[in-house]
Amino acid sequence: MALAYIFPGQGSQSPGMGKHLVENFPVAKRIFEEADDALHFSISQLCFDGTVEDLQLTENTQPAILAVSAAVLRTIESEGFPRPDYVAGHSLGEYSGLLAARSLSLGNALQTVRARGRYMQEAVPLGTGSMAAVLGAKLKDIEDACAEASQGQVCAPANINSPNQVVIAGNAEAVDRASELLKTRGAKRVMKLNVSAPFHSALMEPAQERLAFDLERIGFEDLTVPLVTNVDAAVIGKAAAARDALVRQVSAPVRWLESIELLIREGVDTFVEVGPGKVLTGLMRHISRDVKCFNVEDAASLRSAGAGLGLS
Repeated sequence: MALAYIFPGQGSQSPGMGKHLVENFPVAKRIFEEADDALHFSISQLCFDGTVEDLQLTENTQPAILAVSAAVLRTIESEGFPRPDYVAGHSLGEYSGLLAARSLSLGNALQTVRARGRYMQEAVPLGTGSMAAVLGAKLKDIEDACAEASQGQVCAPANINSPNQVVIAGNAEAVDRASELLKTRGAKRVMKLNVSAPFHSALMEPAQERLAFDLERIGFEDLTVPLVTNVDAAVIGKAAAARDALVRQVSAPVRWLESIELLIREGVDTFVEVGPGKVLTGLMRHISRDVKCFNVEDAASLRSAGAGLGLS
């Protein structure tokens, strides 16, 4: 068995996430206490008792998902889950991947992603940008529609998630034009997403510049486990490469499909989604039916995944 841990990004949040884990595993409780201290406010209370609206605020969402993912990660490590051969994370999830690879400290990662969320929100005025999920269309057709719809504005693929799911982002008017073109050209479905900014598009360059400054000020270590980056869909192991990838991913598309295909070519046949929700597990069903994928977010899913991995 070759194993990869994969970590979810924004969109996997839900009220109450992490609470059941903390009630059952002391190591998870300690991670949330450390997270509260690092952020100087109760991210644990936000995760356990916050409203949907609270959790949808980008500067809350990002550290909340990271805190839950870190708690799940340290819990499965303490429960004897095997060490992964690779790690990868979807957008924000790349920070969790670097925690697993011992490249970043939890405190630095949490403080950085909270700022990252704020920078991304402030990069464009509210309502200026938007995102839409395109189902059942070829990537080349989506790229062509985005180029035609741009008309001097920004519109391009932002998340290439699976063979039949691509998210586009950019100026709201351009995304609307591209959406209409894709509907008329046979896309199975085009759905406008309820997000606060056009993530992973050129409109995020102001956020990228601000984040680059922050990332230069914190320490990175060489990775103890190789990571597949979003921005290049390439395997890295050095501290400098990890920092560079986090900077460039802000305004570049998430190449998730290519990342998973690379891991499968590298021999990975088992994946564990570490963190809240089952978004990445769902995407995996559309990428490959020949691999196993388990998710862990609470005590029940931990037991199920452990059994699937052959743990006693």
